[in-house]
Amino acid sequence: MDILLALIFGAAYGGVLHFLMPGRTSRGAALAPMIGAVTGGATWLALTWAGLVTTDAWLWIISLAVPVAVVPVVLTVLTRTRASRDAQERIRLKIA
Repeated sequence: MDILLALIFGAAYGGVLHFLMPGRTSRGAALAPMIGAVTGGATWLALTWAGLVTTDAWLWIISLAVPVAVVPVVLTVLTRTRASRDAQERIRLKIA
C-alpha cells in the first residue's frame, strides 16, 4: 500500500508542473500527472524488487526524486517536439 504514496506524489507533482511549465495548451491535462505517477510507481516497484523495504530511507528518497527529475525534462521535450511538428505541418499545409 505504500506504493500509493509514490503514485500520489508523482501525480500531484506532475499536475502542478502542468500548470507551471509553459506550453500546457499543446499537451493534455492528464499527461503530466500520469508521467509523474508512472515514474514514481515504477521506481518504487523496481526498488522493492531490488530488495529495499519500506523502512529504507533510500526507497522513499529515490521514489520521490525520480518524478522531480523526470517530469520537467519530459514535458520540455514534448512541448518542443509538438511546437516543431506543428510548425512543419503548417508549412506543409501552406497555412503559415
